[in-house]
Amino acid sequence: MSIRIIIVDDERLARSELKRLLSKHSQIEIVDEAKNAEEASEKIAEHKPDAIFLDIHMPGATGLELAESLGDDVNIIFCTAYDQFAVEAFSLNAMDYLVKPVNPARLAESIEKLEKRIEQSASNTGLPDDHKLMVKYGETMRIIELREIIRFESIGNHAAIYTPHGKAYLHSSLNKIEAKLDERHYFRASRSDIIRLDAIESMEQAISYGLTATLSNGQTVEISRRQATKLRQLLEFTQL
Repeated sequence: MSIRIIIVDDERLARSELKRLLSKHSQIEIVDEAKNAEEASEKIAEHKPDAIFLDIHMPGATGLELAESLGDDVNIIFCTAYDQFAVEAFSLNAMDYLVKPVNPARLAESIEKLEKRIEQSASNTGLPDDHKLMVKYGETMRIIELREIIRFESIGNHAAIYTPHGKAYLHSSLNKIEAKLDERHYFRASRSDIIRLDAIESMEQAISYGLTATLSNGQTVEISRRQATKLRQLLEFTQL
């Protein structure tokens, strides 16, 4: 597998050191480098890389601002001397966060993660259950695994998530979230809800000819008539 990347860092020596470290990984192809966010945006649009290694402190727009503007268009591995930005980086769904000077073993872990994500994207199987997210519960940040999310609920352009730890929010639309989920584990119940299949404890016929699912956290979710038919086929049953 060839993984095409762009290095974004305003310091030439930092770019050179990262290139040296990455040269030990034969699957990595460095297609370009950029010294600021504006230049990076142009080169990302030109090369469409698989990932970028991105510094945070740069003149002009910061790496965090660049990451926010890119959304889900490219995999992002932050590479910075300042570890206090880790929480904000993960809230932007960064794939990983490396602290300078970069440890070769941690870099190898990041590349392995990147390989797995690209393979999963190519095979359309979605993110693995052990994919980690950093989310905020009240004033507390917590790292959770995807498998802990019982339900995604559309709230405008955001999504509420329900886990054993409580309710939190993701800065992403339900459609974007659905595109990343493994359909073997998650099901689009309606325009406003995605539910985890193994969190369904019971189902009842709804007046609308859809279904009402009771989840393991006690919540009930309406499954539209159209989606109810798909769910019956998926679970291979014909009647309740």
